[in-house]
Amino acid sequence: MPELTIGGLTRTFTMRFPEERPAPLLLVLHGNHPGASGQQMREWTAFDKQTDFAIAYPDGVGGCWADGRGVTTADQAGVDDVAFLRAIIDWSAGQHGTWPDRAVVAGVSNGAFMAHRLALEASDQVAVLAAVAGGMPASLHDIEPAHAVSALLIHGTADTISPIGGGFSRHLGPNGELRGRTLSLDETASRWRAIDRCPPDGTGVGGTRVTTHIIDGGGHTWPDGTAEEVCLFAGPLLGKAETRRIS
Repeated sequence: MPELTIGGLTRTFTMRFPEERPAPLLLVLHGNHPGASGQQMREWTAFDKQTDFAIAYPDGVGGCWADGRGVTTADQAGVDDVAFLRAIIDWSAGQHGTWPDRAVVAGVSNGAFMAHRLALEASDQVAVLAAVAGGMPASLHDIEPAHAVSALLIHGTADTISPIGGGFSRHLGPNGELRGRTLSLDETASRWRAIDRCPPDGTGVGGTRVTTHIIDGGGHTWPDGTAEEVCLFAGPLLGKAETRRIS
């Protein structure tokens, strides 16, 4: 298992190496649970069977990510997960010839929130994001990335933990106050379309696309077939990085 030292912490991830080089890198992010890990996400999602991409399955500190909402233990401890995930992209490019500027990041729940954050704050390295059961954190709404990023947004109508209509985290503040608001699916799609200058039924900067997939009756989970859908969405969109620059 590869290790990187980021901010004084030893960080780990599981890696499926590319068969051909150069190749895209796919980062797959787990949700928030004390026992969550990249290996668990690897076994759950079936990405290994769906794509020839190099795939990294990172491990969050304490089973969670500092996604910018301010409610996870990683956020509260000041863990720099953006730096960690950037470092994986750089490490993979240097060691295995993957593209350093056109990564794909996919995540579920807390991992989906973190995918939004990485795409916003590391748009020079991320070309496509796929967020399952997680809208954009409201605290990140005003970030203006330097590059357009295509977005596949998947959400179930019966998700009570991270509702499709957005809302606040279940983790209340010390005085019982609501916190950690996330945008609805529609608001999230609208924000990414504004960033990408992308009409609802067309393409934006550098051929980027923003697509929503509503799962009728779907709950807070990783739906069957999602790995294949992510790969089919991402593959055609991984053009040259300079075409995504927003000027």
